[in-house]
Amino acid sequence: MDKRINETGFIHGYIKQPLPSDFNPEIVFFREKINNSKRKSAYPYFYDMKLRALKYLLPFGIYLGMYQSLHGYGWMIYLPVIYAFVVIPMLELFIRPNEKNMDEAEENIAKSERLYDWFLYLIVPFQYLTLFWFLNNITDPALQWWEITGRVLAMGLACGTFGINVGHELGHRINIMEQTFAKALLLTSLYTHFFIEHNKGHHKHVSTPQDPSSAPKGMSLYAFWVRSVVGTWLGAWQIAATEQKKKGLEVWHWRNEMLQLQVLQVVFVTAVGIIFGWKACGYYLLAAVIGFLLLETVNYIEHYGLQRKNLGNGRFKRAMPHHSWNSNHVLGRLMLFELSRHSDHHYLASRKYQVLRNHNEAPQLPTGYPGSMLLATIPPLWFKVMHQRMKG
Repeated sequence: MDKRINETGFIHGYIKQPLPSDFNPEIVFFREKINNSKRKSAYPYFYDMKLRALKYLLPFGIYLGMYQSLHGYGWMIYLPVIYAFVVIPMLELFIRPNEKNMDEAEENIAKSERLYDWFLYLIVPFQYLTLFWFLNNITDPALQWWEITGRVLAMGLACGTFGINVGHELGHRINIMEQTFAKALLLTSLYTHFFIEHNKGHHKHVSTPQDPSSAPKGMSLYAFWVRSVVGTWLGAWQIAATEQKKKGLEVWHWRNEMLQLQVLQVVFVTAVGIIFGWKACGYYLLAAVIGFLLLETVNYIEHYGLQRKNLGNGRFKRAMPHHSWNSNHVLGRLMLFELSRHSDHHYLASRKYQVLRNHNEAPQLPTGYPGSMLLATIPPLWFKVMHQRMKG
């Protein structure tokens, strides 16, 4: 039974208590069955929803591992990588996926809860602090080659997991501040063109031959890396050039967004080299490459072999949940801010991460994102597993 908040700010069917000041009575509805012999307060339900948001603090634990990795020595340097690509994949083999969606009441509360947004905003200073640790410590003469490798891998993980992934989420927002945060995060991975191509190219052409970020059936991960990295960069230039022409401006006019972002990256890398030394800058470039290859690996598993129906005249059927591979594995969902509920993301790109839904018709990956990414690195095994799923 739905219990709507009345005009006085109380909830019918519950003990009459004034609601918290930040409670929005216009959008929030409660769906709890009322026991006439034992009436309930709305407070436990409301604060339970607030507590649910705190689970997205879990990704910040990786930054603790980053601190150890970028300041310590020995095998502990590899802690973030071991956690991401050994511990999580192993656990997800035993933890059952959670297909449950929020109900309408819960979704309305979650959409209005600012904690979810603040978690994303906090990633920005954490990411730049991590980059500072890396640049300041990577040229430590006491480090052996395999320790340097571990630190580069750890920074690359941060670039892909936080720099690009959280930048992706904020890049879908329409608020100027959030879009600025998105570009700032993408800058740490030297992949700022993603802001243009992903929103205006990938989401338009996903699961069609026109999208370089959608892998056709039979293409290996390594061939896809070349196709996607080059294709998205060129695609971003094309999109920006088209927008310039629509504005009546020359392609190389300073207002060209792609030109602005590429100049920003050159200035940023130059500043890194001048301040921290060119050796540290070289290691940073390697970490950035690792970061965007992690992104492209995610793109690979998200749309592998799925195609929208060609309607002719350059038109394709609308992107639906079954045009993206989905994963409901809990740990991967939390660590990547629900990116793995990718089917719903493409079905409705404006939906915030905390309210992304599972669709029963969406094809499911064999395991969570980290495990699927590892599987994709072995093409014969990947093809065997995924082609069997595609038949089903």
